Amino acid sequence: MKNMWPLIKILPVKTNFQFVKFARLAALVSTLAVIAAVTRALIPFEGPCGGLNCGIDFKGGTVLELSTAPKAVDLGKVRTALERIELGDVQVQVFGSPSEAMVRFQTPAGANPAKTVDKVKATVRQALGQVKFERTDVVGPKVSGELFQAGLLALVLSIGLMLIYIWFRFELQFGIGAVVALFHDVFLTFGMIAFTGLEFSLTTVAAILTVIGYSMNDTVVVFDRLRENLRKYKRMPLREVIDLSINETLSRTVITGLTALLALAGLAIFGGPTLFGMSLVLMFGIVIGTYSSIYVAAPVILLWGVKRGDEPAEPLKPATVRL
Repeated sequence: MKNMWPLIKILPVKTNFQFVKFARLAALVSTLAVIAAVTRALIPFEGPCGGLNCGIDFKGGTVLELSTAPKAVDLGKVRTALERIELGDVQVQVFGSPSEAMVRFQTPAGANPAKTVDKVKATVRQALGQVKFERTDVVGPKVSGELFQAGLLALVLSIGLMLIYIWFRFELQFGIGAVVALFHDVFLTFGMIAFTGLEFSLTTVAAILTVIGYSMNDTVVVFDRLRENLRKYKRMPLREVIDLSINETLSRTVITGLTALLALAGLAIFGGPTLFGMSLVLMFGIVIGTYSSIYVAAPVILLWGVKRGDEPAEPLKPATVRL
């Protein structure tokens, strides 16, 4: 056991997997998965979120701002108390100082909004004692629809900016591969949210944007090594260069992904219901992002082809140690 510690040593330093060999099978599986994910996320075609389980951010609801000054608000007591009256989706968070909180909830179907607000206020007072309610607002479907459109616009713009970045850093072929991989990751993440029934909120949109960033980072690492190897091995077949590049970056990809997954697993277990959905989306996105960098972005380069420049290879110089 002593020779194996740290345990990271059990991972092979050099691998020689033939990833491109299974590219067609992976493409078929990915295509079917994307079709299923998009279908589940869109059907039924009802606003504002289709087949997604919309939260208050996109469905609308009632917002209460309260204060328990000078003492801090016990958010756990508020959540527990409101869960007993079956309001459905409820969000409780600190707003401003520790003595101020914001409660957001949906009015159950068929219930009187005014009576529901009074019931919530009475429940909160019973849980916290002396409470001062600062503001009561109703978020209508129009505002929620605008938030949903803004969230989708943020996703599309982020992918477009990624395409421009890869285009300038590498070539257009690389940019197309990266964007195809990003759409693959986003569609599958939406499908996962729809199939599992997780709440789709602005927090979920932020998680998907984070997934896009992680997936792009992983793809750039593979592309950067691929570009170096294309200059170094000018007569090697493209499929072999792609396999070599992925194998050379595989250990880094595995270590980075496992580290992120361990951190997110702790957040999902100990972060409570508020952070559970976001953590699950991020964990799924990291796994899918790693997969797409290998079996979506790189094979697109093979399909599209790439221009090999006439620049000479630049071998890495060994570091010198000065004593």
